[in-house]
Amino acid sequence: MRARFHLPGISKNFEFNVVFAQMLKNCPDYFREGVEIASFFGTFPPAVWNGGRSVVGRCDESFIKQVLRVYNTLGIPVRFTFTNPCITEELLHDEFCNRILELAYNGMNEVIVNSPLLEDYIRDKYPNYKLTSSTCKRLDTIDGPINELKKDYNIVVLDYDLNNKFDLLEQIPAEDRNRVEILCNTLCNPKCKRRKEHYRLIGEYSIAYNEYVKSGKTTPFNIDEYYEINEANTIHCECYGRNAFDIRKLANHVSPDDIWDKYIPMGFEQFKIEGRMAGRVFLTENYLYYMVKPECRDEARLMLLYNLEKNGIIRIDK
Repeated sequence: MRARFHLPGISKNFEFNVVFAQMLKNCPDYFREGVEIASFFGTFPPAVWNGGRSVVGRCDESFIKQVLRVYNTLGIPVRFTFTNPCITEELLHDEFCNRILELAYNGMNEVIVNSPLLEDYIRDKYPNYKLTSSTCKRLDTIDGPINELKKDYNIVVLDYDLNNKFDLLEQIPAEDRNRVEILCNTLCNPKCKRRKEHYRLIGEYSIAYNEYVKSGKTTPFNIDEYYEINEANTIHCECYGRNAFDIRKLANHVSPDDIWDKYIPMGFEQFKIEGRMAGRVFLTENYLYYMVKPECRDEARLMLLYNLEKNGIIRIDK
């Protein structure tokens, strides 16, 4: 039995994730049966190929090398969220994104793809990367993932609207189910009509932010200076502002009991936890909720917080 979790935030959550990975290694009795960290996903800003979530900031090459070295030394792949749907031929030659792929090109790390243009480019120039088909494709009928599984993808991320529709999930061939990734804790409403547009606007945001960084401006970034469409019209919809407990009330939510009692017996073993831009309270609650035994959560939380404070990642007032 395996429960392989893909965890968010390779750069923003770097120190937090390392401490958590060490806790899994050193305190395995806290964790549910079969828990593994399958990857840490995300990107290094300001990567113009990034999609799915707006990520701002800047990373120099020394930090990128450090992050890759630490994660890979732990035996954990990095999976780049290069899912911007607005990629152009010109953007394929972005120096920063290509440098990221060069630095991580060791046969261990992976890329999540959405744009056919970018996917073809990566397959041609970096053929040893394992590719994941992104949930950003919004393939919300069961034929979508079934057809994706026939292609050369290492993993196919299921659209969250198919979560908990077990009559449909039964149609996925049994031999392919271990390549299907279930998005457990989505923030979005079931059948959200704005999701595809949201992904497109985030892609435009990534392009605009990249232009801003290259311009050398020191004034705060303002999306309206680059595009007439204001991303906030979509980003600040009712799907946002939910905490770790709010999202458990949604029909597309997948609980830990669902994972061990339903999905794993069916042959599914890949599970994704959202939270690339989340704070450490959100991460702590979700990581423990999904991966730690209920009776061990309090002790595991104390151990995690102790080690986060010991490493200077958080401060707990005495």
